[in-house]
Amino acid sequence: MKIAVVGAGFAGLATAKILREFEHDVTVFEKAPDVGGVWSATRRYTGLRTQNNKDSYAFSDLPMPRDYPEWPTGEQVQAYLERYVAKFGLRPHLRLATEVVRAELTDAEDGWMITARRIGAPVSAPERFDHLVVANGIFSDPVFPQYEGYADLVRAGGKLVASSQLNTLDDARGKNVVVVGYGKSACDVAAEIGPVAQSTTVVARQLLWKMPKRVGKVLNMKYLLLSRLGEALFRYQDLNGGMEKFLHGPGDKVRASMLDSIGAVATVQLKLKKLGLVPNGEFADIANSTVSLSTDGFYEQVVDGTIAVHRDTEIERFESEGDHPVAVLSDGARLPVDLVVCGTGFHQRVPFLDDTISARLLDDQGNYELYRQILPHDVPHLTFSGYNSSLFSPLSAEAGAIWIAAYLSGALDLPRIEERRKHVAERVAWMEKRTGGKHARGTNVIPFSMHQIDETLDEAGVNIGSSTRTMQWLLPIEPSVYKNLVPRLKERIKERTPKERVASES
Repeated sequence: MKIAVVGAGFAGLATAKILREFEHDVTVFEKAPDVGGVWSATRRYTGLRTQNNKDSYAFSDLPMPRDYPEWPTGEQVQAYLERYVAKFGLRPHLRLATEVVRAELTDAEDGWMITARRIGAPVSAPERFDHLVVANGIFSDPVFPQYEGYADLVRAGGKLVASSQLNTLDDARGKNVVVVGYGKSACDVAAEIGPVAQSTTVVARQLLWKMPKRVGKVLNMKYLLLSRLGEALFRYQDLNGGMEKFLHGPGDKVRASMLDSIGAVATVQLKLKKLGLVPNGEFADIANSTVSLSTDGFYEQVVDGTIAVHRDTEIERFESEGDHPVAVLSDGARLPVDLVVCGTGFHQRVPFLDDTISARLLDDQGNYELYRQILPHDVPHLTFSGYNSSLFSPLSAEAGAIWIAAYLSGALDLPRIEERRKHVAERVAWMEKRTGGKHARGTNVIPFSMHQIDETLDEAGVNIGSSTRTMQWLLPIEPSVYKNLVPRLKERIKERTPKERVASES
């Protein structure tokens, strides 16, 4: 098939590489001038590092370089993806600095017409493709709060940017900076600019629990969270196997005690009680939406006064005091401000699809209805890659790409459409209840990343063996054990009779 992939981050590159192995003609469109998605030089903020250690944040067939630090920088991740492109010959299939302006189904709905525009050039003529893979990312379009008095801020010389737009420390040097949010990007930015800014204040509407990279400054967090046991500490929608049933049945007190112990150690180690930064709720609440590691240097700078944190509050408006702007907070504080950095989340949209097509992708509450986070119910010749916020983004991307390859080859025995609709509706309802609505429009699978990978690979018929999965209960996940799945899928496709393939496709 002739296939268009939109986006050249982990998901888009993995999809292109794997679909090419099945002899598809693949074109990847990326509006940035380089590969990387959130790791692109155009988007990575100062201080950006991975959440995972380098061993787990890699593709199965290309480990991170040995000389990388345990938690690589954004620049190093982008360089790693460039190596992936070079190793697997993807460069001729990339159209960088090229934005997809519009993707339309053909009149017969048997393919797609893609209209693209190279940055700085006129819009090109539409080009026909047999299949479209959306890999533009669920964190691609930053949200800016609508603040009263924003015009006053700008008139007084102030500036408001998203965290992904703060690409150099010089933008904050010697300035009064207010960072909005308490997620990864907000804390990363605050810790990075603290030493160079005149003042750095974090304004957090809600505190989140943070996990130290090394619990007790000794035990690497990968042994706690990046294993099947760590994932099983949180209750999945359907309990799988004896261990999960034990931990959420007779062994529930043991499970709860383990989580409480981690939370207690994190509280002491990060000095949360002393700083007045113990989040509301329990440590187990990290399962509600995301798992966030503590940023190196953040709490140390809070201790020494370099960073100030205003918790359980938000910016109400901007005003001017003389010639200088101030941010007025809901707790009554008035902060001098030259630069506001918003780590306030992202819009989730596919801007190149029109409203009619977009409506066919969503339920009545605006959640994506994607079977296995990949396949829409009502739009043909379309799949999604990377629409599952995961602790193992590269491995999740590969698993999804393998599923897509199996789907396009007619090698999946899919449930009937009615069953898929029921499955997705129940999954989204569970996410809604579990996260209090913070499920990224049905795309957040954290902390259940390995459950998602298992379900995807099981359906493709190429998951790793049970003995290897048993070892993953106590040891961190190693992507390299998944590197032979594509050859296995090829063999599986060869073994299917033409009659079986036709039945699967229908």
